[in-house]
Amino acid sequence: MDIMLPVSLTSAAMFGLLALWLAVRCGRARLKAKVGHGDGGNPLLARRMRAQLNFVETAPFVLALIVLIELTGRGGMWLHLLSILFVFGRILHGVGMDAEKGGLPRQIGVIVTMLTLLGLSVFAALIGFGVV
Repeated sequence: MDIMLPVSLTSAAMFGLLALWLAVRCGRARLKAKVGHGDGGNPLLARRMRAQLNFVETAPFVLALIVLIELTGRGGMWLHLLSILFVFGRILHGVGMDAEKGGLPRQIGVIVTMLTLLGLSVFAALIGFGVV
């Protein structure tokens, strides 16, 4: 039996590329600051490391929910769009973290991330309870 999960596969690919981008940004800041371990007290490196970790804290849950929702047969274009929206939110967050106070891009990224995680979690629970 072949199981095709196009949304999950595309999402995992986008999330992997985003993880790579965040890691490269940390690496570049690390090289520029000449810091081998930790953040060396460098504020930009600390913020970039935090942006990377924040992605790592949320992306597995978002991806797991996408996979499980898709496996129930309730995926589709809306799930693709939500996955893309999550990626854009995480990009905005990463860019926004470069500023000392974060600013609007970071705030938008946080809101998009939280709403994505909340929406997918509620929808998955509703599926689990047989409501949808």
